[in-house]
Amino acid sequence: QVEVVESGGGVVQPGESLRLSCSASGIVGSIEHMAWARQRPGKARTFVASILNTGRINIPDSLKDRFSVSRDGNENTVYLQMASLKPEDTAVYFCNFGATEGSYWGKGISVTVSS
Repeated sequence: QVEVVESGGGVVQPGESLRLSCSASGIVGSIEHMAWARQRPGKARTFVASILNTGRINIPDSLKDRFSVSRDGNENTVYLQMASLKPEDTAVYFCNFGATEGSYWGKGISVTVSS
């Protein structure tokens, strides 16, 4: 059974940093990409960052000066480093593992940016 679990969320003040982690277990086959998405209150889920098994990274221009993504392939773990957080970054952040056998999402973790 596949399990994808995010961690590292919480409440921070504007301007602070936070690192989210996400680990997967039970995935059969090769992992082709790892990605992050977020869902702000009352909004649809949107793409935040991805990293391919080749190491290629994709982050929207609106976020790339503050967000970065990295991975530990040996541990099937992906990280999202967020800096200079703003109230509009408040959202539930979801992790996704894309593998040859399927696409797997975590249940999400809450990040609240508030003074």
